[in-house]
Amino acid sequence: MSLPGPESSLRPRRIGRGAALTVLFATVLVAAAATGSLPHDDADPPRAARNGPAARPGDGAVRDEVVRAAAEAAADGKPVAQAAEEVVSRSGDRWGAVYDKSEYEDFRRALDGSYTGVGLWARRTADGHVEVARVQRGGPAERAGLRPGDRLRAVDGRSVRGRTAAEVVALLRGDGAEGGAARAKAGSAVVLGVQRGPRAWTLTLRRARLAAEAVTVRRVGDAVLIRVSAFTRGSGELVRKAVDRAPDGAGVLLDLRGNGGGLVTEAVTAASAFLDGGLVATYDVHGEEKALYAEPGGDTARPVVALIDGGTMSAAELLTGALKDRGRAVTVGARTFGKGSVQMPSRLPDGSVAELTVGHYRTPAGARVDGRGIAPDVPAPTGTEERARTVLSGLGAGT
Repeated sequence: MSLPGPESSLRPRRIGRGAALTVLFATVLVAAAATGSLPHDDADPPRAARNGPAARPGDGAVRDEVVRAAAEAAADGKPVAQAAEEVVSRSGDRWGAVYDKSEYEDFRRALDGSYTGVGLWARRTADGHVEVARVQRGGPAERAGLRPGDRLRAVDGRSVRGRTAAEVVALLRGDGAEGGAARAKAGSAVVLGVQRGPRAWTLTLRRARLAAEAVTVRRVGDAVLIRVSAFTRGSGELVRKAVDRAPDGAGVLLDLRGNGGGLVTEAVTAASAFLDGGLVATYDVHGEEKALYAEPGGDTARPVVALIDGGTMSAAELLTGALKDRGRAVTVGARTFGKGSVQMPSRLPDGSVAELTVGHYRTPAGARVDGRGIAPDVPAPTGTEERARTVLSGLGAGT
């Protein structure tokens, strides 16, 4: 199964002017606009229902209103980000968001592949408990002796009973998910209640600045499983190296489950590992059509099966669509999330950033992803990896 709450994923918790808003950071830096700012695909789940008409990408009216409201607030000595947030909330732009200066800096650092935490991945079990899925080598969790299968009972005295894995991850990271507290810094303490079999104990860990393991590779029989948890900087090249180093004749299981997205340039690099040039996706910015192309020289002969689910988002969907439409991979799993819009960041007077939708991505065949997702070729809501291995063997690659 996918890991719904990897602590090292691009999934920080954010508080949005009085109401908690989960932000799945998946920024895309794809091309410079005339203003010099960069459009990107920010995988942020829908906000609560808003009043007002749907935003019309490309007309610039909402951006102008946000900038005007921010300037007026700054002149009057009022909170700039709050004024911008009010405009975005009325706009109907379901992906629009406002980040204060520190949040946006965290955002940018996350895209470089680093995060503050204790170095563990959490998942919710079938019986409703939250357990450690895996631990990061050299991280605080590993040094404290935690291991996969350990059950998490409490974080800082708060019971995890009834919480989702994502909520537990937010507590582990100290993302201010409750009470509006500021995000925890490296060196801050977090107290865990843990259970292993009949033994239960409490331990204190110190959060650290860690490098995210965005790409992991392992052998599965005669195949190679490449798991990409996020498209952080450098991840695309790691995928290419993994493909280049795979034994001759070995198929590839490309696991994109739970991948919240990331830098589209990295997703294009990953696509280039399997394609010999050609179209990866098209997108529009302010009504102008643009295209993304793979680099030539990729491995076009090796069988590939892509594993996808409802947590496969934005840049990961772009890669999925490219491999599927180009006939380069069979997709197995469940329909992807459906996040394929382009956002443009605008810096506000106080250093905060407003991001507004300016366009949408389409797959090589012209299919729109936003709001629809990508259906798998082979549905497998459970037992996805086993099913994927069967499909790969049918493509002529031993597993």
